[in-house]
Amino acid sequence: MRNAIRNLFQFDAPYRQFELKETESEGTPSFFARRKEKRAKVREAQGRIEKNLDANRKWLAARFSAKVNTDLILRPFLLGGTARALAASMNGMADDKQIADFILRPAFAVRVDGVSRTDLPTYFCEHALSMHETELSDSRDAIVQAIAEGRTAILFDGAKQAILCDTRGFVSRPVSEPQNEMTIMGPKEAFTENIRTNVTLLRRILKRPDFVCEFRDSGGTNRTKLVLAYLDGTVNPALLSEVKRRLDAISTDMRLTVGRVEQLIEDYTYLPLPQMLKTERPDRAASAVLDGRIALLVEGCPQAGVLPITIGTLLASGEDMDMRQPVGTIVQAIRMIGALLSTYLPAYFLALALHHPGQLSGEILETVIASRAMVFLPLWMEMIFLLLVFQLVREAGLRVPGSIGHAIGIIGGLLLGQAAVSANIVSTVVLIIVALTGLGNFAIPDYSAQIAAAYYRVLLCIAATFAGLLGITVTGLCATAVMCSAKSFGVPFFAPFSPVTRHAEHLLFRTRLKNRAGASDRWNAKRRRA
Repeated sequence: MRNAIRNLFQFDAPYRQFELKETESEGTPSFFARRKEKRAKVREAQGRIEKNLDANRKWLAARFSAKVNTDLILRPFLLGGTARALAASMNGMADDKQIADFILRPAFAVRVDGVSRTDLPTYFCEHALSMHETELSDSRDAIVQAIAEGRTAILFDGAKQAILCDTRGFVSRPVSEPQNEMTIMGPKEAFTENIRTNVTLLRRILKRPDFVCEFRDSGGTNRTKLVLAYLDGTVNPALLSEVKRRLDAISTDMRLTVGRVEQLIEDYTYLPLPQMLKTERPDRAASAVLDGRIALLVEGCPQAGVLPITIGTLLASGEDMDMRQPVGTIVQAIRMIGALLSTYLPAYFLALALHHPGQLSGEILETVIASRAMVFLPLWMEMIFLLLVFQLVREAGLRVPGSIGHAIGIIGGLLLGQAAVSANIVSTVVLIIVALTGLGNFAIPDYSAQIAAAYYRVLLCIAATFAGLLGITVTGLCATAVMCSAKSFGVPFFAPFSPVTRHAEHLLFRTRLKNRAGASDRWNAKRRRA
């Protein structure tokens, strides 16, 4: 019996969840990891280009289906009038002017007399090619991926290496203001769909030599570009190694965004709270990187993912530190009150009205009874119905164009609320409760946290309907216990309160800013010496 209970609850099972510790190290690869790396090198050796230019041209034409895919441009030319070469690019992705001015024109003018055919790529790259970003590669996969990204591949007859030139010139959206994270005091720049522009926006803020932007390719045939941005020496090496391991495990052909990457690498699939902060503001992502976090950028996504996060990160705004201490403390207190009202007010009202009417004063009880005199729906059904209507109006306002969306939000709320009260479907008191709940929900800065609050709100309303204040207490304690046990990439959600740590975030009170110039550099230097 004892063994059955132990096996059922797995009391003696080892702890397998990733937990971030400052003493961890990246470690050495295991025996199987070394064998896997060796097999990968063998496959890489088999996927290299040939010396014959005609064979390479046929391979490119077959790989890109050139008979039906007219976007592939294969431009043959003579290097210095004697050596055969081929420029492969994708129409619309590569800049034709750059190819003509910086590749073809120098190729016709260069002299290659006496140069070996195997040394042509290096010679042309050093003596004639006037491109800033070039790369020598002999891998077929790298050449195909470069052409698909908008770069130009130059192949030579008799050489087993190709030159990859950055000639990307596709149209991209300019930097604009944030749409979902509006700010009053902070910067007005927002991320775009171009990952190179997003990296530049971060580098304009973090002008430091230890700021690293590590480019990576996702798994699958699409090979979406990912960027890990962090401060070398400040970020925890165990955290960085774990994030890289999870990203390497991604193998999908779907279009990747920050939200989809979060779902593919997260620990808790069914936890309503997000495990990665999604922001469209470069200044907020840069502040997180300075704190030792990692910013994740995805090609084609105008947002950055920040990890790890805590409950304080979700309730913080990007401009909290731009305000003076007294004002910032008041704003944070109002935001916390709004978040608590949004989550607990409907359930608390249901518990008092259905199970504990003695806790209400006589005037309030008479008002509630008078407002529900002609309403035929039960109180709990009326509350949940209005909460669902509020979410419906909000989603309708978000999915339509901007000017129409604001009109739908205002007119829809007024008309539906007034019509529902006139038709005796809902009462005015419940309508006021739902309105206060909606205002408190909008006080939460993060959109994913707002959706999670709506989930807990309905769950608490159901518990209050069946068990009153006891149901709210038990459900709230269970939800708090789940969030306390959950971790965002090794960091507990309720840190620094549970467990208590030395670094306390500005959640309840805005502390005074202190001038600590050079303190982080001294700390990093001390860690490197250790």
